[in-house]
Amino acid sequence: MQGAAAWAYRVSVRSLCEFTAKQGDLDRRFTPSATALEGQLGQLTVAARRGGDYETEITLQGLYGPGGALQVSGRADGYDPRRRCLEEIKTIRGHPDDIPVNRRQLHWAQLQSYGALFCRARGLQELALALVYFDVASQSEVELLQVFGADELEQTMVQRCQQFLGWAQQEAAHRAARDKALATLAFPPGEFRPGQRQLSQAVYRAATRQHCLLAQAPTGIGKTVGTLFPLLRALPAQGSSEGLDKLAYLTNKGTGRFTALQALERLREGTAGQALRVLAMVPKEQACEHPDKACHGDACPLARGFFDRLDAARSEAVDTGWLDAAAQRSIALRHGLCPYYLGQELLRWADVLVGDVHHYFDPNGQLWGLSQALDWRLGVLVDEAHNLVERTRRMYSAALSLQQIEAALQVAPAAVVAALQGLHEAASALAAQHPGSYAVLSDVPELLADALQSAASALAEHFHRHPLELGPLLGFHFELQRFVKLADTLDSHSLFDLQRDARAASAPAAELEPLLDASPGLAAGEPGQVTFSIRNVVPAFHLRPRWAALPTATLFSATLAPPAYAQQMLGLPEGTQWLDVPPVFPPEHLQVRVADGLSTRYRQRHKTLARLVDTLATQFHQHPGNYLAFFSSFAYLEQAADDLARRWPDVPQWRQTPGMDMPERQAFLDRFQAGGQGIAFAVLGGVFAEGVDLPGARLIGAFIATLALPPVSPLQDQIKQRLDTLFGAEHGFADLVPAMQKVVQAAGRVLRSPEDRGWLWLLDERYRRPEVVRLLPACWGVQGVSEG
Repeated sequence: MQGAAAWAYRVSVRSLCEFTAKQGDLDRRFTPSATALEGQLGQLTVAARRGGDYETEITLQGLYGPGGALQVSGRADGYDPRRRCLEEIKTIRGHPDDIPVNRRQLHWAQLQSYGALFCRARGLQELALALVYFDVASQSEVELLQVFGADELEQTMVQRCQQFLGWAQQEAAHRAARDKALATLAFPPGEFRPGQRQLSQAVYRAATRQHCLLAQAPTGIGKTVGTLFPLLRALPAQGSSEGLDKLAYLTNKGTGRFTALQALERLREGTAGQALRVLAMVPKEQACEHPDKACHGDACPLARGFFDRLDAARSEAVDTGWLDAAAQRSIALRHGLCPYYLGQELLRWADVLVGDVHHYFDPNGQLWGLSQALDWRLGVLVDEAHNLVERTRRMYSAALSLQQIEAALQVAPAAVVAALQGLHEAASALAAQHPGSYAVLSDVPELLADALQSAASALAEHFHRHPLELGPLLGFHFELQRFVKLADTLDSHSLFDLQRDARAASAPAAELEPLLDASPGLAAGEPGQVTFSIRNVVPAFHLRPRWAALPTATLFSATLAPPAYAQQMLGLPEGTQWLDVPPVFPPEHLQVRVADGLSTRYRQRHKTLARLVDTLATQFHQHPGNYLAFFSSFAYLEQAADDLARRWPDVPQWRQTPGMDMPERQAFLDRFQAGGQGIAFAVLGGVFAEGVDLPGARLIGAFIATLALPPVSPLQDQIKQRLDTLFGAEHGFADLVPAMQKVVQAAGRVLRSPEDRGWLWLLDERYRRPEVVRLLPACWGVQGVSEG
């Protein structure tokens, strides 16, 4: 945050006003908001109504404080020269009267600040200010107009800047101390592990040269600290590099956050005065102290007077610097504040943010919204990035069932019943036109689209009038709003389908069982339930703006090959670099065997089960120890485990079961003791197939009794057809690439350090196919043969 004066601190009008003008209660009652796209279109609509001489997006800035120490900047929405009126356009859903008073006060503070800067720039003595609320549903405007003298606006602006100046001086000093400390930060362990230096150098180059990096690096080299260290070193401005405001370490698995915080704690200790502020982004369900209360001062004591007590809590937090979940909660409760929303406020003042990927990539991600609004230069690290395709697919998918609509009708007030009945009739009519178990439609029919919009508008109006109402109807409204927004963006990147049983779309004709490869993130549904789904297939459409807004991003994992898959599915920028760090262990440390002549195809399993189980037992008897055996489904797992127990009762075994809670998962892992013996049965792609660290003799081998291909099903046929059309069938993006990533990830449980040794059995003859072999690590030494 550099500026023009000796230590000038740059602040946006929005940040300045949020710091100085917010007061009173926290008020997070539900008020339907416009999307970013609707906001842009709303501003264009208003501008088009004003005339040809209307100015838009007016860049403003000014220096305040002693010696111009504070640089304030921003963009005013529009100026109408005929009325000499500067406008701030707020795109909303509903009426301005439904907006909380303290939020309207904030809007006026922002407009008055723009007015002061505008009068300075244009030499005006007087200016009309109009706060324009544009309702996207009705396309109507409500204008709140006041006329101010330039002196009055300037005086108010000076007072606001004086109020902020002390904080600005503190923040400028922190930034200078942080950058100085990071410029000489030493690698914490003292020496790099094999491959770790190569990874760190690539991350540093990506940051300083401002591009994205895909890094495949093996387990055991220390990827977490190996990526955090170089990006921290790249935070300060140097040479032609502008530096970064913040670093975000984003994870696809909850355990990754703990690992990152442990690494950051060591790195922070290596800075002078521990000059690094680290913030854990805690999910609301974990941070909320009163989940039964609405987020409003009338309902929750921790929301009452929130902004009146925020200053003291914020000051204590930035002095503390280390802001994990426990620290945030302690500070918040000491000041009588909500821990979750204190954490949201502290996002602005932390240097390193650690949290789930949804904070940046989700449509409503808080980190994404703030980084755009406050113009942050944000560097991003994405851990376990092989999961990002599926995670973001879920973020941009939605489902709506007839049963959900009927349940909403049961609790709906009279004012919304007609709209919900109309939605039910339109959905039922569409279902009647497609009597089969599964169908894909080219688009959302106009009748259903109109009914969706009417129901969403009616519910929005209801919750405007009853903002404190909680319960299932509000939950339904959230789902409906999500569905409507995604329906508006429906294109070749997503499917719109109908199904009568949630399993029917993803189940193969011969086998209706719980399948790991079923499309995630959608309503489960009861047998016979009619469900409409928008299923994202290619997240790239939604993610390209997110990557474009970042100076640098590094996505890393042990399984990212081939790079074209992540690049095209995630929409990474052109020029994204690829790094493949070689394995840290000698090839002979992992003995890889392929069970030639053995098939795990569904129709052949009964013929090959005995041989498969014999392979498990023989390997165990020849090399006793702990093994993991991965299967495609729980049904197949049970068949193999039961057969092993019956014919080889001397082989100890334990099994993963569906829906295991945390204590049960821990008990499963606790069976892996050094010197122990047995075979643990698990499903491929499940919780024990990645993120599990069993070094040394705790695990000496793995069996993979599946090719991990998704089952042949109506849904998979549609996904494959869509991806083959977009990218070409030869790439295998629909099936083979994600399947082999699961296989390689599971195999990575065996060798966790350069000293480990172990065995890997690939229990299917198809592992000899050339198209499969090319996706397996070369160090495995698997030789391909053509099908006979």
